Amino acid sequence: MDKWMDNPWFIKVVALVLAVLLFGSVPKNDPDKPGDVNVPSDEKVETVEDVPVKRVYDTDTLVVSGVPETVTVTLQGPKNLVQQAKTLRNFEVFVDLTEAELGNQRVPITIKDVSDRLTVTIEPGYANVSIQEKVTKEFRVEAEFSGNIVEEGYIAEKPAVKPNKVQITGAKDVVDKITFVKATVNSSGKISETITREASVLALDKDMNKLNVVVEPQVVEVTIPIKSSSKKVPIDIVRKGTPPSGVTIDSITLETKEAEIIADPGVLEEFDNVRVEVDVSKIDEDTEITLPVIIGEGIVKVSPETVKVTVKVTKASEKSISNVPIEIDGMDEGFEVNFLDPANGQTNLTVSGPSDIVSALSSDDFKILIDVSELDEGNYEVDMKVTAPQNITWKLAKEKASISVAKKDA
Repeated sequence: MDKWMDNPWFIKVVALVLAVLLFGSVPKNDPDKPGDVNVPSDEKVETVEDVPVKRVYDTDTLVVSGVPETVTVTLQGPKNLVQQAKTLRNFEVFVDLTEAELGNQRVPITIKDVSDRLTVTIEPGYANVSIQEKVTKEFRVEAEFSGNIVEEGYIAEKPAVKPNKVQITGAKDVVDKITFVKATVNSSGKISETITREASVLALDKDMNKLNVVVEPQVVEVTIPIKSSSKKVPIDIVRKGTPPSGVTIDSITLETKEAEIIADPGVLEEFDNVRVEVDVSKIDEDTEITLPVIIGEGIVKVSPETVKVTVKVTKASEKSISNVPIEIDGMDEGFEVNFLDPANGQTNLTVSGPSDIVSALSSDDFKILIDVSELDEGNYEVDMKVTAPQNITWKLAKEKASISVAKKDA
């Protein structure tokens, strides 16, 4: 045995056998199985997604765009180191722009705090960045809202913004594009009174596109003053119907004689009054009633909506006035007139009206005339014209008088 051990060919044969045995113990990779990586058994490949990218530059004077928010990092190396790096994620991916110049350029995305024994691949590996001068300017904020949020019949006055100016910071070429700075107020329903709402401030270019800038403060208070579109108009009384028999309407008065109407300005110009309709057909005594104020089309609101109405009435009394003389008008001196009916030249009246007036009436309060100025000799039926006090009605016992016209004897 010692002789074999001293033989060099024996040693070579043993070494070859051991090598074959070791080779047979290494796992074989199946080329038909996707995802297998042909690496030594003590190595591993892992992918770490959504790794944030840090930007290293002078944030006080520069604005950088184009750097991706996250990247994908692939780690390859010893199993324990790969697993540790993936689990702890104690490495940092960054873009170093400390020496970069203003303008557009392509820069590498790099990694630090990772073991030298690991092979690292970053996707993407480069970023096309834009480096601009950082500027801050002051802008006045304009409040904006839709007229559709204002209740019909109300007017929105110029809104107030607090604070009315904001500081906007960003790349100089972007800040130079700012054309509008707006705070838009939204409302879930119609408004009819002054409101104050918080609104976000947006910087927009001439085409109303939102610009990527920093606004301070980002939120402002907007107050929209709301007032009613209104005017005062008289309330007219409109009588409906006819009073019951024997009832006289002495007066109808309103507790309130004016009303305020609310409508759009164009509608207000069309109306000079509102009305209350009083049905007198069922009123037979002094009455107080509350009635609605009637408005025209387009008027949104009226105040007051109802008004108290006072109706004063007089129940009529009736009286007969006898022996009222009939006077003759227009008689020529050469003629004479004789009454045929009524033969005594007097007639009777039936009068009705307020009892206090009617009770005091006498024949002296009435004047009855017949006109004979156009009559020649003959017999005639002529109308009698009555002059009577106000606020009463009257009726003649007979509407016409029968007379005879003759020449006087010479």
